[in-house]
Amino acid sequence: MDLSGVEADMVHQKVQAILRGLDGRHPALQSDHGMLRWTLHKSLERNPSSGGIVVGVLIKELERAESGANLHYIIPLLHTLMYAIIKAAYISDELYERVYVFCKRILTLPKPYSTIGLDYAQKLKTERKTPGLSYQKMVISEQNLRRDSSQHQDKVLLFLDPSLISEAVCNTLLRETQSVQMSQTPLSCMTYVITNAIQAALGRDCDISALRRTLKGQTAGQVELWFQEVLSAMETSEQGSGNSRQRHNDRLLEIYKKIVGPSEEEGSTIRLQMIPLPSPSISVHLWSDEDQLWKELVLFTRETQSADPEADTFRIAELPSDMEDGEQNRISVWSNDSGIEKDLPGMEEKEMTRLQRKPCIKKRGPDLDSAIVLQNLTKAPRGSRVGTLQRLSGMSTEIPSASENQPTARIVILGDDRALGRLAKSYYSFRKREARRPHRTLKANLQFYCIPVREEQVDNAQDKEDPPPTISETCELSMYLGRVDPWYDSNINTLYDMIPKLAVMPPCPTRDATSDPFILDVAAYYLRFGLQPVYFQIYSVKMHFRDTTLEPVEDVFLTELKVEFQDFAKMNNLSKKKTVTDVRGAGIQVHYKKALASNREKEGNLILKTSGVIIKTIPNEEAEDLVCLNVYIDELTKSTNLTGRSPSCKKNVLRASSVEMRSLELRTLSLQLDKDSRRVYTNVSSLEVTPCQEPGYSLQKMRASRNVMDGKEDTGLSKYMTKSLLLPINTFAGIIQ
Repeated sequence: MDLSGVEADMVHQKVQAILRGLDGRHPALQSDHGMLRWTLHKSLERNPSSGGIVVGVLIKELERAESGANLHYIIPLLHTLMYAIIKAAYISDELYERVYVFCKRILTLPKPYSTIGLDYAQKLKTERKTPGLSYQKMVISEQNLRRDSSQHQDKVLLFLDPSLISEAVCNTLLRETQSVQMSQTPLSCMTYVITNAIQAALGRDCDISALRRTLKGQTAGQVELWFQEVLSAMETSEQGSGNSRQRHNDRLLEIYKKIVGPSEEEGSTIRLQMIPLPSPSISVHLWSDEDQLWKELVLFTRETQSADPEADTFRIAELPSDMEDGEQNRISVWSNDSGIEKDLPGMEEKEMTRLQRKPCIKKRGPDLDSAIVLQNLTKAPRGSRVGTLQRLSGMSTEIPSASENQPTARIVILGDDRALGRLAKSYYSFRKREARRPHRTLKANLQFYCIPVREEQVDNAQDKEDPPPTISETCELSMYLGRVDPWYDSNINTLYDMIPKLAVMPPCPTRDATSDPFILDVAAYYLRFGLQPVYFQIYSVKMHFRDTTLEPVEDVFLTELKVEFQDFAKMNNLSKKKTVTDVRGAGIQVHYKKALASNREKEGNLILKTSGVIIKTIPNEEAEDLVCLNVYIDELTKSTNLTGRSPSCKKNVLRASSVEMRSLELRTLSLQLDKDSRRVYTNVSSLEVTPCQEPGYSLQKMRASRNVMDGKEDTGLSKYMTKSLLLPINTFAGIIQ
């Protein structure tokens, strides 16, 4: 067997191992499934000439899965295939055609297969006539190599809550991101784009080693000129009609000869070279301030709007709340001019005044406010999701696509459900801030990513009796995403235990700090191919306190609301093991609206004795996937048997769209939001839980109700706006039914 046959056999074995993991076989090796995909793509770097072999094996398995009954293989294999095409040194036109035909064939399948197939078919059609285009666009947007307003720009913001993430994990991520960014200079990234574009088009007809040596000996200005010339050639080929690959190859061959000059050795054997794909530029932030998310987004918007002539119009409107007052006092200037020409200063002073004219704020009318509100309608799914029990996911037609020129802020959250609950609260505050001041709307597309990480375990004698919490207990949202998207489960959920283990491992002294950064490589793969969001309803809870002098308080939660009687909560903190048949219950009244698929109004009312209530928004594995509140109540009763009356517990499970509770005794309630001990409310007498409304919709509806008194629910712009506040979390496939 020749070397290509051996390589093909090794690739086939790796792909088969990935497929066995998708089938749920070998659950003991579940943590290795993400590593298998990583090693497969790493083999392209070790052997650049194996790109065609990897693509050939993957497309063969895809065709086999499509013809058989293994549709759940398609999306993982398709993502793996597209990443291999981007990282490969050279792909033949025949392989491009074969993959393109397959992507068109799966357009007849239901969503999300057809959605992802259409996206990749469009990219492959362009990639076939302009090889290396996907690589070029990825590097330019991630590294922000072009600073004009027409170029799409990305920024990755990684938020770490130091109270939830261990110090070792924080230090490891900071060290890896800093070392990678130091090695990835703009000059080196431009060199990668030049060499990849030429090799992807010409293959073995060019000497990449000679090209690298020539570019290394030139100045930064010369390299940038070649970079711009290559970009111009790529853009011309992309916009050209028909199959113009030969013209594209001729153009890049001309650029190659101008850079390298006459060939040194005509008959020498030229091998394909490995060209690195730079990691995205990731900024790591220790999440200590509640407004930190908003402030970082403001800074990002300022950077991306620096080349936009309209940016100055929004400059004053983008300042954070803690900067507004001082900036307003400094910029808003009262004019003392009389308006009479003879009262103006002399010519010299006049010229100086003209050059140093101070900025002012132009008052905007209500018509312009309405126009800006209409622009903001594209930030969320259209229509109301209240009462709609089917969860929204993927690039649906209900979600308007953002402008290609609009910058994208990719926000990555490391942690468990507590970190995601904090994200939901920050997102609600962010949207409310925009609704109050339409001109402060950030001109950016927001995308959210979730990577579960195990909390640092503190050695405590009292906690040794209880086993550490599992991922299913602390990361319910991530586990749900893993159930609906198996590729997310294989690549991302496996990082729950892996990241803390890798963080405490000593670095290899013989290996460079930037070589094989596994955590960053997996995160980059998630950022690049996790483009199908799953939308989660954010819920609002309004709390009334026993002390009537206190105003009601509103907060939001994402996954769980735990309700206990306050004196019981103190005892439960002393002993974590809570008996099911606890007779220390108290009476509560529960009024709820049932969650019905028909969206009919049907209410229920309960009066019972219980020690606590848990309201969850994420369905468990056995329950049907519906967007509603799952209310779990342990009703305490006394049953009669041969030994007399004994306490018993009856489990009640309610599915509701909204819930109201109040204590029937003097005992007050204690509320904990999203399993976070920092978000606890005490001395609560009653509470109301409802789907959180989009702040822009609430404000617009309130304004419209002042002018219209005909009793209609939605009038004016409010009937075109989204009603529910949904938090999108990106996955690889969305929801696979």
